[in-house]
Amino acid sequence: MPMTAFVVSGVSASFVPGRGQRVAAATSMRSPLPLRRRAVAAPLQLRMRDWGVRAGGVERFADALVETANKIASPGRGILAVDESTKTIGKRLAGIGVENSEANRQAYRELLFTCEGLGQFISGAILFEETLYQSTRDGRQFVNTLNQIGVIPGIKVDKGLAPLGGALPHETWCTGLDGLSERAAAYYQQGARFAKWRAVLQIVPGGPSRQAIVENCYGLARYARTVQDQGLVPIIEPELLLDGDHTIERCAEVQEEIYSTLYQICQTQGVFLEGTLLKPAMTLPGADCKNRVSPDRIAELTVRTLERGVPAAVPGIMFLSGGMTEEEATINLNALNTRKRKGPWALSFSYGRALQQSCLKTWMGKPENVPAAQQALLARARANGKAQQGQYTPGSEPTLDRTGTFEAGYKY
Repeated sequence: MPMTAFVVSGVSASFVPGRGQRVAAATSMRSPLPLRRRAVAAPLQLRMRDWGVRAGGVERFADALVETANKIASPGRGILAVDESTKTIGKRLAGIGVENSEANRQAYRELLFTCEGLGQFISGAILFEETLYQSTRDGRQFVNTLNQIGVIPGIKVDKGLAPLGGALPHETWCTGLDGLSERAAAYYQQGARFAKWRAVLQIVPGGPSRQAIVENCYGLARYARTVQDQGLVPIIEPELLLDGDHTIERCAEVQEEIYSTLYQICQTQGVFLEGTLLKPAMTLPGADCKNRVSPDRIAELTVRTLERGVPAAVPGIMFLSGGMTEEEATINLNALNTRKRKGPWALSFSYGRALQQSCLKTWMGKPENVPAAQQALLARARANGKAQQGQYTPGSEPTLDRTGTFEAGYKY
């Protein structure tokens, strides 16, 4: 089968058309330029002739998808997830005694999106549809304020969970494929450059069922290819809930099955892996498991599980926090990035509650508290930026979140 090569600063890699997957890398290439010219320093460049993607729309955006995915997964940075539904953000606001009104939701998100310096540690922000079209009080669109501080806007595109007939009683599938292509095109026009779709699976005796795994992985793959055709990088989120008393070893076993199924279906659906990101849970014991484990053990099994199931073509793995405390989520991320691994992907974060709890508790809905709340947000963003590089010292950044935010059967 013919292969296509590209050059990255003197390093070659090859792709098989139709597969979109790297099969050879880091081999020396003879320079096409005279030595005299190559001695001059030049920025890193990708000369991409053909990504070998399956036709259908994604080929128009292939270079931009790769660029966006790699920017989001860049060193020392991660994602701020602020895509809570109106109902869910209402719970957060109620926790600080603030009414769930559009004006209060707008004020809180303006606090986040105008935080100077946030882009040093945050590369992307996942928004709810309402937020994508909102503006600051002085009329600047949120997508523009995010771009101004160096944060790429993204959008939650799924329409929530529904019961999965024929599966276990609690199992669900994720809705939202109908009309997704048109919505994705509109979101791109508004300024979004990546998307997120959350499927949910749960470990119980005899589960998750094979039906639930296949159905949810199929939905993730169809979503991914659909939004890629409209120019959005898909964040693929097969969340395995913390609910239950299962061991960390059982979690690893189930995650391996999920990842292998997911990427087999992504292959059949023509998903361009170099233009995607994965958002999984870390490999953890259930919330009710009596056997507590260390961050090093979490890192060991998480990395092993990823290496067994996630292709090297995926640029970044952006972990969800899943109800861990702010500090716990940061310490576990740091452990992951201090562990040697074969996998080339960036290991980073896409945290919602684990980035916002101290910020919310500092803000309390009061305009005079905005500067202090932004500093609280910056502190946790900085902590996770350090952890993404394996450089975080536990306790070195402040937190007001001592108990975590785990909710059984968590829904956005």
